[in-house]
Amino acid sequence: MTDPASRPLSRLGEKARARLARVEDDGWFFARIAEQVVRQRTARKLSQRELAELVGTTQSAIARLEAGGRPPRIDTLLRIADALDCELAVELRPRQEPEAS
Repeated sequence: MTDPASRPLSRLGEKARARLARVEDDGWFFARIAEQVVRQRTARKLSQRELAELVGTTQSAIARLEAGGRPPRIDTLLRIADALDCELAVELRPRQEPEAS
């Protein structure tokens, strides 16, 4: 299945285009993940380089994630969670519709 983010916008449905346009608005979500990674890493007294070695990535990739530079992939988050002896919880919930005034 093709990743919607890699398809030309002209081929995406109206709802999908609107969701992709809002990705920047969802920066809080990725910032929260980044904060949790930093908190767990520092609680274990690991450097970015040490965490990167445990995860099988580079120190610069960990630094980018912690700085919110790029949203992490799920497989990367799973490896980070494993390296930090944490459980990764992902939850899909129905969106709340704004109440009409």
